[in-house]
Amino acid sequence: MRTLPATLLAAQKQPSRCPYLKVEAFDRMAGVARLYFQRLYTGSEPDYYHAVTMPGDGSLIRARLDATTYGISLQRVVNPGPDSNFSAWTGHGTSSAGAAIALCSRGANVLFFCVGTDQRTIYWKESTDYGATFGDWAQVLVAPSAVTWMAVDLSLAGVVALFFVSVATVYVTVRSGGVWGSASAWTNTLASVSGLATAYDGDWDLAVAGQDSAGDVKVWTCIYGDGGAQPIGTWSALAEVTRASAGSPVSFRATSLDQPDVFRLFFVEKHTGSQSYQRPQWSHSLASASFQDNLWREPVPFNLDAEYGLALTSGQSYAWLSCPSGVWRAPLTPPYQELTADVLSLRAGTRPNSGRLRIELRNDDGRHNSVGLGALRAGSELAVSPGYYTSAGAQASAGPSYWVAAWEHVSGEGQSRLVVHAVDGWGLLARWRARRQYRWAASEASVLSQLHSVFARAGLEVVAPGPSSTLTGFAPAFTISPGESGAEAARRLLALVPDVLYFRGGQAYLRVPSASDPTDYAYGTDHPLFAGHYRTGDWPVNRTQVYGAGVVAEYFSWDSIDQVQDRLRQIHDLNLTTLSQAQDRAQTEGQRAERETLGGEIVAPVNCGQELYDVIEVTDARAGLSAARRRVTGLGLEYSATGRPAYRQRLELGGV
Repeated sequence: MRTLPATLLAAQKQPSRCPYLKVEAFDRMAGVARLYFQRLYTGSEPDYYHAVTMPGDGSLIRARLDATTYGISLQRVVNPGPDSNFSAWTGHGTSSAGAAIALCSRGANVLFFCVGTDQRTIYWKESTDYGATFGDWAQVLVAPSAVTWMAVDLSLAGVVALFFVSVATVYVTVRSGGVWGSASAWTNTLASVSGLATAYDGDWDLAVAGQDSAGDVKVWTCIYGDGGAQPIGTWSALAEVTRASAGSPVSFRATSLDQPDVFRLFFVEKHTGSQSYQRPQWSHSLASASFQDNLWREPVPFNLDAEYGLALTSGQSYAWLSCPSGVWRAPLTPPYQELTADVLSLRAGTRPNSGRLRIELRNDDGRHNSVGLGALRAGSELAVSPGYYTSAGAQASAGPSYWVAAWEHVSGEGQSRLVVHAVDGWGLLARWRARRQYRWAASEASVLSQLHSVFARAGLEVVAPGPSSTLTGFAPAFTISPGESGAEAARRLLALVPDVLYFRGGQAYLRVPSASDPTDYAYGTDHPLFAGHYRTGDWPVNRTQVYGAGVVAEYFSWDSIDQVQDRLRQIHDLNLTTLSQAQDRAQTEGQRAERETLGGEIVAPVNCGQELYDVIEVTDARAGLSAARRRVTGLGLEYSATGRPAYRQRLELGGV
């Protein structure tokens, strides 16, 4: 149960209660702003290597390499916007064919890198006035062989790390104290590298595209340490973001990485089959995930055909995209709209594997005729926070989030309303379907790690403050087939562990239900009880047999077997290799069956902090119950400000 302020806790128990239901719309996905890029410039420059950066004064610095002459051009646009001229370029010499250029900036410093005509010598020049003027080209080093891709960024201390690709190896050279160090190779191995990008955040975080030794093409992340998540001067292993199997006509290239709010990643998916394309894809990390967590939303296509992709940078207010012939920007602050005063009625229902919301908003003055253009549009996040007016004013508790799935304009008899339908995180999981097969070998990743990966693909985070040892220690072989939904995959994974899942805000929380759990709240004493019905039944399953790899375990409810004979459930799972694992599974299944022996529901004034799987006590003298312990297995919230006003909660009950 969510913790409530004392004043709100007292208000919801009063005989005379004044409801306050706060409803907000955010154009975001589980706390991450959805970026809508507006194209500000469309030119005729040919697609080739390019780069972009935004120094501290907010000017936009763009660089490109001519595909025919290999001439280097630079552009600086002060106060970039819809009326800016993005077509003026200044020459900066000649570079090498087939070699990238690179830009980075911090404060007033702008660094510019290119490869000489010998394809091996890397040069750089620097500006200390936000890119208004640059010094001359100076040599950094001579690479072991031809250079193809480069990426660079500055640390907060002003240390420069330049990464470059020579053949299939990534090298780094660091400039500290005004001196460039010698180049050193990374500790990873790839068959080829077709894209390289970096962004500094305590370490140098990298995005790499290429092909591994097995022939699979992938996009990976890795870290070059500066003492944050990775020790100084060391490399992390490669962590996969996406892949295409060996022999397929798909390859990945031209990565770009920045952290305007969360980490955002662009790369090109190139298809050479009969329906060829070279389309940028983009993704973002989760709201509170670190780079080393490697949790990325499923990449989605960007409406552009460009083999050399898009370069990403950002300022205080906007994220910027650039290619030689285009400039785009997107606001970083998502549109917001408070809907509290407009709510006519609301119905929300939450169960273990689903949650839905129906909300009716006033539209008598046409205030919601433009729905779909601002904060309230398809996929927008709705935050529903139940509350009351208290001695401290209007107070509410942040409940689960929902995402807009559909809306209806309803008019007639002098009325106009907007009805919005939304789903919770389970609905988002159901809408994500695997584009390919996902497979974890036995002992490769725990159930918790696999859940993290599945939820991240739908843009959702998983939080496990007190996980079971099975959740973190059991690492089964597990496969998600192409076309399977995230919801189905999550349900199959959760069936392997005793932990249960519920949503708080845009995050999925895991907890381990136990018969010894303390009581979270009481109904029928200080908190009124409107109505209730209470069911007691026999065990749906009273005997469980679990067969693993050479191990067998059983769970019995002898009292139930004596009454109704045995009702058997058999589980076969070769991932279970020890007797302890088999016994844990058998006990988990038995406890689930025991919770199903009790049921029913109660109706009461809204408890603003109530959540799924809380343990409550019910006192109802009319049904002979005194402090009877039950677990919340379903939640319903009803609010109506018209007709017959209502503000109540329906709690479905199960055994503890």
